[in-house]
Amino acid sequence: MPDAATGALMAVAAMSTVQLGLALSVPLIDDLGALGTVALRLAWAGVLLLVLVRPRPRDFGGRDLWACTMLGVVSGCLMLFFMLAVARLPLGTASALEFLGPLAVSLYGSGGGRRRWTAPAAVGVVLLTEPWHAGIDPLGLAFALAAAACWAAYILLTQHVGDRVTGLSGLAVSMPVAGLVALLAAAPTGLGRVTWHLALIMLGLAALGAVLPFSLEFLALRRLTTSAFGTLMSLEPAIALLMGLVVLDQIPGAIPAAGVVFVVLAGIGATRTGARTAAPDPARPADPRPDPQVRVAG
Repeated sequence: MPDAATGALMAVAAMSTVQLGLALSVPLIDDLGALGTVALRLAWAGVLLLVLVRPRPRDFGGRDLWACTMLGVVSGCLMLFFMLAVARLPLGTASALEFLGPLAVSLYGSGGGRRRWTAPAAVGVVLLTEPWHAGIDPLGLAFALAAAACWAAYILLTQHVGDRVTGLSGLAVSMPVAGLVALLAAAPTGLGRVTWHLALIMLGLAALGAVLPFSLEFLALRRLTTSAFGTLMSLEPAIALLMGLVVLDQIPGAIPAAGVVFVVLAGIGATRTGARTAAPDPARPADPRPDPQVRVAG
């Protein structure tokens, strides 16, 4: 299959599994708290990737290892902020607001003629937040927008790491860092409520909702421009709306549902296709010398 088609299938599969994993994680917030739920899932994901991939030091240059570390910090913050948002907002609404991150990457990435889609995106945000009668939890909104900023940084860092580091070694370094960030954030609230039963459930959710989708996104971003990836991610709010309806019985109101539609249309219109035209060869080991000019492709 062409790179664009393969990357698109990987991205759609990643979206579906991550939203299913999130929907299945929401009921556990009552037992573990939002931070504890994320911390256990990311910690398990980091352990699984270290065992399965077993990254080697020679796969990394100095700046590459630093980029993997930063990717892990951003990934951990992304999941923490989003779970905090989901604890206060419907899954579909939180996902649509979070999608403003990749939409910004798509709108302001390489190429022109996309910024006209800012208007429908803005209309979608207004419909989602319903400012005329304070229809949204303000703290949940803040968490969702923080997750959006982290997602934009995650896309750019993931593509850079995927270009520079062999295989999934970069992800096998970044995910344990994300787990550590989440554990540090959850520690003050206490993880004393964790039982073996809950730990095993989170192990399964880590494989479904973290290891699989992050790996698929990592591989997809080697085949797609950041703009094309951001466009494909426009489907995620719709998938989240469906998962919220089917798994969590969250029935959206007409106005927020219309807001999701506007955000999705803005994403689809911003950039429609795009295999990467000059992707670096990910099979070669990273250059161990510092790179004076790190440039994000796309």
